[in-house]
Amino acid sequence: MVKKTYFKYIVFFSFFILILILFSTKSMASIKKQGIENFPDSYKPYLYELKKKYPNWEFTALYTGFDWNYVISQEYRNDKNLVPISYSDYWKCTDNGIYNVEIDAGWVNASKKAVEYTMDPRNFLNEVRIFQFEKLSYDPAINSKEGIEKILYGTEFYNRTVTYKTSTGQSVTMNSKYSDLIWDAGVYSGVSPYHLASRIKQEVGPFITHNSISGTVSGFEGLYNFYNIGATSSTEPMGAIKNGLQFAKDGKGASEEVKQNLIIPWTDPQRAIKGGAVFIGSSYIAIGQNTLYLQKFDVNDDRGDNLFWHQYMTNCLAPYSESSGIYKAYSSNGMLSSSIGFVIPVYENMPQYATESPNILESDYVTDNQKVYADVSGNLNVRSGPSTSYEIITTVDRNDVLTRIKKGVQSGERWDKVELENGIVGYVFQSYLKDVPTPSITSIKLSIDNNVINKGSVNNIKIEIEPSDVSQEIKWSSSDENILSVDNNGQIKGISAGKATVTASTLDGSVKDTIEITVYSPVTNIALSKEEIELFVGRTAKLTANIIPEDASNKEIVWSSTNDLVASVTQDGTITGSSVGTAEIIAKSKNENVEAKCKITVKELNQNIVLEIDSSLRVEVDEISNINLEKSTVNDIKGLINTNLNMEFYDSQNNLLTDTDQIGTDSKLVLKDENGDEIYKYTFIIYGDLNGDGLINSLDVLVLQKHILETKLLTGIFLKSGNISKNGNLPSSLDVLKIQKHILEISYIQQ
Repeated sequence: MVKKTYFKYIVFFSFFILILILFSTKSMASIKKQGIENFPDSYKPYLYELKKKYPNWEFTALYTGFDWNYVISQEYRNDKNLVPISYSDYWKCTDNGIYNVEIDAGWVNASKKAVEYTMDPRNFLNEVRIFQFEKLSYDPAINSKEGIEKILYGTEFYNRTVTYKTSTGQSVTMNSKYSDLIWDAGVYSGVSPYHLASRIKQEVGPFITHNSISGTVSGFEGLYNFYNIGATSSTEPMGAIKNGLQFAKDGKGASEEVKQNLIIPWTDPQRAIKGGAVFIGSSYIAIGQNTLYLQKFDVNDDRGDNLFWHQYMTNCLAPYSESSGIYKAYSSNGMLSSSIGFVIPVYENMPQYATESPNILESDYVTDNQKVYADVSGNLNVRSGPSTSYEIITTVDRNDVLTRIKKGVQSGERWDKVELENGIVGYVFQSYLKDVPTPSITSIKLSIDNNVINKGSVNNIKIEIEPSDVSQEIKWSSSDENILSVDNNGQIKGISAGKATVTASTLDGSVKDTIEITVYSPVTNIALSKEEIELFVGRTAKLTANIIPEDASNKEIVWSSTNDLVASVTQDGTITGSSVGTAEIIAKSKNENVEAKCKITVKELNQNIVLEIDSSLRVEVDEISNINLEKSTVNDIKGLINTNLNMEFYDSQNNLLTDTDQIGTDSKLVLKDENGDEIYKYTFIIYGDLNGDGLINSLDVLVLQKHILETKLLTGIFLKSGNISKNGNLPSSLDVLKIQKHILEISYIQQ
């Protein structure tokens, strides 16, 4: 059966570029780390197994920075991932109004489990399916025409001279084979010709009569699209095909420069294969989507935000099926031992075990956790699924002890799910497994030198079991993983302040012991709402102190003044100006020697001064907010103030501002008398402007991210500006989202 995929092409190219520019200064979420040691533990055993067999292979972890559940929620949406309608209901979305509704002929929306299975990279870390993570750039040391032919084998493109129809119906025979055109396209575009051959085989193979490349579709005679670029779904008969051929004709409204670069129109196979290769290279491989997986699932943030839409195909199994063809080409060409690079995504908070194929039913298994061994004279294959049709992950012999995670209760041929001691999880034929007899533990006793540990510290819980020579596995758990984590060896780590109970038990829970641990989180910093305050005699101001980290065990603050005669402070941070002069208000943590200071200047209020500030502005002591962002120049603000004093405006760096300059966070209004003496000073705040330029843009997103990551903390008025929610808490990721929505004009920040 021909498996068909579809690319969703966005014709508003200029908008795409605009989004890229908008976020070009934002810190990228994805991080690449080369080497198996940099992968999560659940990946490592499979990669080490591959490395043992193919020592020249290199693996790079692509840390996307995205939560697993968030990624699935973005991909499990209508029309993003499709499966053949002939598949079982376990593969298909069965929601009302969606079930079996054909998005295109023979294709329907995939189930959530199908999306989870095809997106979990750990399902495909075997020597065949790993090729969906292969880097897809051209490499003359690896690629060859012979390899292309091997990929094309089994299709009508194999070893075939190119013949095509012109727009007038005339047949033309070229002096080239399809493998020649694919090779030239790979060299020209910098894309692996093996990838191009696999893509053609996937999109329009195995028959050269496919409508996308027949050259005979009415209204599109003499046009060819070998990669189905632009073949978006349509309810019109042959709608997807016609959309693709329209792209081959005029690029669907693309500029002349773009069409020239893509060699459009594609009036013969050579132009279509070469121009389409340029499109794939420039639109995907060159912007970080340089694997089959990343072209299907848009999760790499190399090009900036706005992910999950730039996806070449909608068949969620396309990377899975195409990887097999690439593997066969490497294998039959004797190139599997070559140096090959793979880029494999990693997500936050992934499940402990890889999400299984929808074909594997929970009802076919019962939880077991029994130690077993292979009852064989030679080796026993461990496969990625419960059938010989699944790939072999590794082999075990009679001396290897396995843990049978789940025991198969299927009708007919039964398979068990097992976990090896190195962490590999797979399936073996049940008839070849025997239980390992083990003695039972009768007593467990836990102890620790100190039941109070600091946040971030690592300690070991001591365990004594009876009888002492029993090798039975111990199960460790924490009553609250958010406070305290514990590994399989009883090593604990303080995560956040609080109390948690650690339990060690036998696997069946019949014997256990517990111990309570307190995690103490010390204060590391104090962030005051302001670093300077001006007061008139007799007036008050409120100073707030934010404790860092937020989960500090003791948040009690002791307030004091260096000069109570000038300014006094109560224990809730209320400051009173008593007499003219200066003083420092000190906020100090009670248990740790951590403190922060605010300079207080107290002045005498001159009753002859005229100072009226328009009610549209919000004035709190010496702070002015609620500024209209469209009218925020110095001259605009002057128009809202009536005073007999002289007004001078300065930016956050104390540079004098002119009437046309922009007011920003930490800009100052200095009021002076006729002698030039300063009478009073106000500080401006614009929520979301975190660098004082008066604008709210991607630079502010970067500043706030650095604060949240504690790489560069905000202080004073900028700290307050970052708390866009105005709830008195430290800025958070919710405030980042509010700035992003403001930039994209989805919802504006209320000043």
